[in-house]
Amino acid sequence: MDTKQLQLIAEQNRKRLVEVVYAAKAGHIGGDLSCLNVMTALYFHVMNGLNPKDPKAPLRDRFVLSKGHCVESLYVTLEAKGYLKPEVLDTLGQFGSILSGHPTIEVPGIEVNSGALGHGLSIGVGMAIAAKMDQQPWRTYVMMGDGEQGEGSIYEAAMAANRYHLDNLVAIIDRNHLQISGNTEDVMPIDNIHDRWTAFGWDVILMNGDSMDDIIRTFDNIDYNNGKPHLLVSDTTKGKGVSFMEGIAKWHHGVLNAEQCETAVAEIQQRIDALKS
Repeated sequence: MDTKQLQLIAEQNRKRLVEVVYAAKAGHIGGDLSCLNVMTALYFHVMNGLNPKDPKAPLRDRFVLSKGHCVESLYVTLEAKGYLKPEVLDTLGQFGSILSGHPTIEVPGIEVNSGALGHGLSIGVGMAIAAKMDQQPWRTYVMMGDGEQGEGSIYEAAMAANRYHLDNLVAIIDRNHLQISGNTEDVMPIDNIHDRWTAFGWDVILMNGDSMDDIIRTFDNIDYNNGKPHLLVSDTTKGKGVSFMEGIAKWHHGVLNAEQCETAVAEIQQRIDALKS
């Protein structure tokens, strides 16, 4: 699948995301939008063995959404991939729905319950070790938030991944620079991400997570045989793709009104139409 096709899927997912968050009247839409390009690339270009008809296919690559509060981005991606029917996604926010505000294993295609920040990388390390022990080819991908980097358990997992030479593990930090309390550098500075994770023995790569071209180029050039776990620092924009949300901290968790939803959908639809032309 070429970059333009992936961009189109990402924009279609972005439109669907805005619509379902508006209908649910809840969701962490800013972080959803910032990680959506990478999420789309993972499910439609990077990960192998995915089969909506067999969600537990033994050789499938695994994905863990450690920043589980951005589950809406995962839901729309799973719908686009065929794991969720539209009528199921439309129940988001309704009583009795299988769709929660964080990932749960009741949802087809979701590997683990996640969202208690700081836990996802440890789970991913365990998965990657299991694949090594069983001599299996599948890989594990973990998406974390940048605000999440204040959790000490992440660094315990980072040390373990280095110790066991988990080159079948890829962690991604959605580096949108904003968390619920404001700018990450005002809350718990992490601008030394590259040096910090390099010191932990990781293969650290900087990536423009707002650019599908750079996302694909970065993933395609990972060396899965170098004996090191991989960290992609994905530089993104909070609220990416909706002009009045971009770079605005209040949209970490925000509810759109009808006018805002209409404006956002119209912006995205323009890009969809251009990509289809």
